[in-house]
Parts: sequence; structure tokens; C-alpha cells
Amino acid sequence: MSVHDLADYPWDAVVPFRERAARHPDGLVDLSVGSPVDPTPELIRAALRDATDAHAYPQTVGTPALREAIVDWYARRRGVDDLTVDNVLPTIGSKELVALLPTLLGLGDGDTVVHPRVAYPTYEVGARVAGATPLAVDEPEAWPEGTKLIWINSPGNPDGRTWTVEELAAAVRRARELGAVLASDECYAELGWDGQWATEPIPSILDPRVTGGSRANLLSVYSLSKQSNLAGYRAAFLAGCAVVVAELLTARKHLGLMPPAPVQHAMAVALGDDEHVATQKELYRVRREVLRPAVEAAGFRIDGSEAGLYLWATEGRDAWVSIDRLADLGILAGPGPFYGDHSSEHIRFSLTAPTERIDEAARRLRDAAL
Repeated sequence: MSVHDLADYPWDAVVPFRERAARHPDGLVDLSVGSPVDPTPELIRAALRDATDAHAYPQTVGTPALREAIVDWYARRRGVDDLTVDNVLPTIGSKELVALLPTLLGLGDGDTVVHPRVAYPTYEVGARVAGATPLAVDEPEAWPEGTKLIWINSPGNPDGRTWTVEELAAAVRRARELGAVLASDECYAELGWDGQWATEPIPSILDPRVTGGSRANLLSVYSLSKQSNLAGYRAAFLAGCAVVVAELLTARKHLGLMPPAPVQHAMAVALGDDEHVATQKELYRVRREVLRPAVEAAGFRIDGSEAGLYLWATEGRDAWVSIDRLADLGILAGPGPFYGDHSSEHIRFSLTAPTERIDEAARRLRDAAL
């Protein structure tokens, strides 16, 4: 198939609910899309300004400073201290990588791409565009022969599922049995909230406790959109198996997939500063502590959601009924069916709204529960 064969963009179905919610006398509260609303930190904006004399083509492989910054960040923040610059590669945001990875790996007809049952839809889209077969399966023991690429998402979007070291290690063992590339989308890894993730760092697929000393066919994917408010910069990267990274680099050179030079400079600065990441996480913590009890008071059950930027909620009825009810309150959420056939009764509340709007949503939800 080609991109022309894809179904209509799913978010178009939300437009009528958005229009109705926007007619609320106190305005729309949009909790549907996980797009950051807080300012990009000044030190990153200054770095971008300092690099605007970008007269030459940027490097697909990344500048030496950016590659070293990625290596240092994995060691400092993810407990992965054995990478070199040959193990890392910048990307133009993470969505393009998710969508293109099956194609860049040369997958096609007869190949299976596994992704989570409840999942960001681009995993499936990428498989279909490449002509491969997408398959939604969570349990490693159920990943079938013929699988060439496995996506896991930890913490998960939309459900916040977070894989432990032991679970990741089991996934690695099964991927090696299949001879498949295992790619872990980890862009919410700085946002742990509940259970062990309230105090422990969320592990990477490249954690030495997971890999057993070998990164062969393993990839970690990360984005600065959430932790640094760089969604508009399209700033992301991957790390892992040097052989796979080199293969992807060659393909990306041919296709001209290179982050702009000023963005690469800004990324290096962002990766070197932990203070702004902690500040942003605290903002999300405050919003989450306001919104979660209000959602529960309004009759929703929160499932998972131990990490990440979302509350994965259900009233035990069709998701579109819940979306309709919320629209009457002037609140827009994300419909669970957008994330697969296994979430027809769930909706996704995003924490990426201004604090004042989160407070307003909580007030409306509490009032509706009275």
C-alpha cells in the first residue's frame, strides 16, 4: 500500500465534539492532544538563536556535540553508560521515525511488525506503508515467527503502561529468538508517578540489566517534545545497536532526513540541562494531582497511568458516549478507539493544558458529579 491508501485522519472525527465543547459559556478545555503548552526554556531558545547562521547543509549523523550530548544523557539519566557516538542518531522528531522505521529497515510483504494492543496509531501506519503486516500483541511469548520488527512503548501512550527490567529482559530474549529488531519508544521516561516509578528511574531497553551485555538489534527512541517543550523543534533521537544505526544512517542520508543545524545545537544544550526537565515535570505533577481526583469523582475509573502525560479512563461504556458527555461540559478528550480495537470504552485525558484550564476542567467535573 502507499500513503494514499491510508484511512481518513482519525482526529477529524473529533471536530463536531470540539465545536460543541467550544460553545460552553466558560470556554473549551482541550485535554485531547498531548501537545505542550508551556514555554520552551529560555536557555534552549537562546541556543537556537545563537545557531541561526546555518549556511551549510546539516549532518544527518548529527554534530559531534549533539552525539556526545546524547551519549552523556543516556549515561546520566537512563543508566546506560556504555554507548559511543556510533550508537546514536538524531531524527526529525520521533513520529517520522516510528512511521518510517519499517521502510528504512527494508520490511515489506510477508513481514510482521508487532506493536502494543493499546497503542499510538503510527506503529500500525508505518507497517502498512511499508507493505508489512501489523499485529497488536503485548505478551512476548505470543510474538509469532516471521516477526521482523517489534515496537514496545514504555511508558505507554495512552495507557501509561511501564515495563520493568524483568519484563524488558523477557522481551529482549523473545526478540532474539525471532531474530527481530526490538524498538522501544521511551519518550515519556522522565514522567513516572505511581508505584515504583514514583521513586525509581524508568528503565530503558538499553539498560545493561536488560541487554545482558549485547545491544544487537535493540533500539531506544526518545523525543525532547515533552520533557523540554520542543514539539515545534522536531527534536528526537535513537540509540542502540551500532549495526542497525549505521544501516539507518545510510538510508537517511539518501532520503535527506536531517534535523536542521540550529535544532541540533539547541538539542545538545537541552540534553545537558536537567533543571528545566525537573521544573516541567513538577508542573505536570501539579496538574495531574488536580485532574485525577476530579475525573474519578465524575464516575471514571483510571486504568494504568502510572507514568506519562495522560489519564487513561473509562466509565465502563462506549468511549464516544463519554466523549459526548464531556463535550456538554466544554471538555474535549481523546477517544480510546483511536488507539486500537482493544480500547473501545476508554478515553484519554491529557495533562498538556494550561494550569488554569486544568483547574477549570476539574471544577466542571466535580460539579457534574454532584
